[in-house]
Amino acid sequence: MSENEKDNLLLAIKEEVIRCQKCSLYKTRTLPVVGQGNHSAQIMFIGEAPGANEDKTGVPFCGEAGQILNLLLVSIGVKREDVYIANILKDRPPANREPAPEEVKACAPYLLRQIAIIEPQVIATLGNHSAHFVLEYFGVPESQLGISQLRGRKFAVQDPLTKKHYTVIPLYHPAVAVYNRHRLSDLKNNFKAIKEQLKDE
Repeated sequence: MSENEKDNLLLAIKEEVIRCQKCSLYKTRTLPVVGQGNHSAQIMFIGEAPGANEDKTGVPFCGEAGQILNLLLVSIGVKREDVYIANILKDRPPANREPAPEEVKACAPYLLRQIAIIEPQVIATLGNHSAHFVLEYFGVPESQLGISQLRGRKFAVQDPLTKKHYTVIPLYHPAVAVYNRHRLSDLKNNFKAIKEQLKDE
């Protein structure tokens, strides 16, 4: 797929999300947070849902957790502009509550289309909910394990619809280091799995 085709397809998704009323979150959002980054990225990060800062700016991971993510990218020699970052939900749930099943059902197809268009080598999930959703979609038996058991592991997967192959690496959400600074070293160690995987391919 050419860069121009990818740009057009991702722009179409953005326009669909802006118009989307499949769940009630559109009523309370300021801006949708569709995704940002390199449209041919080797690494795609997937979080759960936008927070307050993201809702104001429309940019994923732009608050404190985003600053931690930037540090982690530097630690493996990767620039933020070279990766793609998205969330399962494109709108912020009120009061940062957990996504409701009907909200995930409404938003998930946008994310799955983004994955198919970008075709990353590595899908790095950020946090428990993102890991569970992505691994379950790809039919990984360990999908219901906690993030502490999944973090840093590599799962070779195939999309059941597109038949494309990816490596999924679950990681702690960067926010854990905002509240607990000693977790930053855990995150850095787990991020090394991304660099190792790219070297292997």
